[in-house]
Amino acid sequence: MQVIVSPGVIQGTVTANPSKSAMQRAVAAALLSKGKTVIHNPGLSNDCLAALEVAENLGAKIKRAGEDVEITSNGVKPFYDSINCGESGLGIRMFTPVAALADIAITIEGHGSLATRPMGFFEEVLPQLDVQCTTNGGKLPLHIRGPLKAKNITIDGSLSSQFLTGLLMAYGAVAEDVTITVKDLKSKPYIALTLQLMEQFGVKVQQENFEHFRFGKQQTYRAGEYTVEGDWSGAAFLLVAAAVAGKAEVHHLNIHSAQSDKAILEALEKAGAHLAPGVFTVIVEKGRLQAFEFDATDCPDLFPPLVALAANCKGITRLRGVSRLAHKESDRGITLQEEFGKMGIRIDLLGDEMLVHGGTGIKSARVHSHNDHRIAMACAVAALTADAPVQIDNAEAVNKSYPEFFEHLQKIGGVVQREEVKIN
Repeated sequence: MQVIVSPGVIQGTVTANPSKSAMQRAVAAALLSKGKTVIHNPGLSNDCLAALEVAENLGAKIKRAGEDVEITSNGVKPFYDSINCGESGLGIRMFTPVAALADIAITIEGHGSLATRPMGFFEEVLPQLDVQCTTNGGKLPLHIRGPLKAKNITIDGSLSSQFLTGLLMAYGAVAEDVTITVKDLKSKPYIALTLQLMEQFGVKVQQENFEHFRFGKQQTYRAGEYTVEGDWSGAAFLLVAAAVAGKAEVHHLNIHSAQSDKAILEALEKAGAHLAPGVFTVIVEKGRLQAFEFDATDCPDLFPPLVALAANCKGITRLRGVSRLAHKESDRGITLQEEFGKMGIRIDLLGDEMLVHGGTGIKSARVHSHNDHRIAMACAVAALTADAPVQIDNAEAVNKSYPEFFEHLQKIGGVVQREEVKIN
């Protein structure tokens, strides 16, 4: 799909889409529970749908009940000997240890960019937990055979916090008097979200400085009701759109959330946007935007909206944490440099830093998402202040996390034209 976004003024009110991070974790917790869990305000992006399919293949019964999703489970009791996590990095890193609780051989697959992401972590760690594990040269598919035995273990947390999320979720079902020790953990807020959700499902983990995670007596996940909160990572694009092109009010955002991407508020404030946050709503209005410095190491998904913001700020914005971008849907540092370069915005990559030369004017261009949902959304936001319309190819990439993005952009005044690509 091609989408053309024209320059325009942002003005309006919109409700944030459900958090796919919280939704996927809730699906895993519901799978690990015994009984019926009702998920309110469920996310239905591609990643969330993949999580539901994985849970179903691992033994849960999934039912749509009006606007809710009902998950009935008796723990991990696979119906099949293979699961497919789609293109979800969190999905494969979280569900692999969960699937390893079963005592059968299971093949774990994915597609798209997931096929290129490193999976050697599991070959190194799972055998220490009595799980047989092989990969295809450190890549998919994964072949595992459990059952996983929770033990004292030390892991490297520098590549991604998602591996730790998977271990924590799986340990929650079987662990007793053991500790996971983590060195150099990145994205601590995502682990805070995992622990928060586990506790809501009845499993409490004692953590010390995000380095030691202790499980005492064995606990049991409890089925119940869970409401998925709004997604800060998707809403960040709407908030930036308001900051660069007008004013908008975004509802269903919990400023006390454990989601790391609520840090977008700090960046917007540093850039000079006007903020009026409530408990479950945020109002952002354009101000005199100036270059800023921001460390996105613990919230790497904010890089694309931060670049769209920085492109509209006078001066050179310095963003840290570029090392976290290589293994996303695309190599995001390079992709942002390339696509924003087409729109006349210079981006320098200097080790772990990104320098965005803003305030020079965004140019009309034809850009490509690289099948990366956040690149498509960042380019759309940048187009709001361009000198003429911007065409985004492969714009359907937004379906991975935020299928309603272009509709929501229109709700707050964005001028969006969709064109389906005809294949001869």
